[in-house]
Amino acid sequence: MSRKFFVGGNWKMNGDKESLGELIMTLNTASLNDETEVVCGAPSIYLDYVRSKLDQRIGVAAQNCYKVPKGAFTGEISPAMIKDCGIEWVILGHSERRHVFGESDELIGQKVAHCLESDLGVIACVGEKLEEREAGTTEDVVFEQTKVIADNVKDWTRVVLAYEPVWAIGTGKTATPDQAQEVHEKLRGWLRANLSDAVADSVRIIYGGSVTGGNCKELAAQPDVDGFLVGGASLKPEFVDIINARS
Repeated sequence: MSRKFFVGGNWKMNGDKESLGELIMTLNTASLNDETEVVCGAPSIYLDYVRSKLDQRIGVAAQNCYKVPKGAFTGEISPAMIKDCGIEWVILGHSERRHVFGESDELIGQKVAHCLESDLGVIACVGEKLEEREAGTTEDVVFEQTKVIADNVKDWTRVVLAYEPVWAIGTGKTATPDQAQEVHEKLRGWLRANLSDAVADSVRIIYGGSVTGGNCKELAAQPDVDGFLVGGASLKPEFVDIINARS
């Protein structure tokens, strides 16, 4: 089954209206592969601004949200608010949410469930730390994270799974194409064994971790790598090259 290539840009806590405006102009005027779905994850305070300026062929994602529609949760945003700004996606379970802000698997699972109930698409992130890879527990860690996400998904058509080895995020170290393919293949095998052939064949599993214009084509050629979640490079003109990695 052919899965539509998916490239997400995670801008993290970067940019202002001037610099993001320049980036948006670059994306709006770029020649982008029609066969690739593109979504940009903007800081929450700029979601409205980015959606109003960015070409409609490019989706916009929030980088996080909470697990309920409204209430006394200072500093949080809800799927209802995200949708009210015309945003269709949210990134959940990113390693920085897990390891910097201490979000548990359980909380991430609850967020996934609420976002899907609210009709938002979810880019759900999993990945191991360096010590976990060196200890040989990559599969255990990634499968456990995936299971908690899967337990909260009824409709997989609105979910993209992002494998992001924590040791490769922002470090300049990238998983080799073989390393990425190995984990993606095992993740697809887990989906097949625990869910169904249909889910395993259709869900897009994207790679994140120091993806650049220089390494994207080789990564994109792997049979189980269905796209990317791009950090730093998504703020640069080379993001266009990454979007067009399969061109």
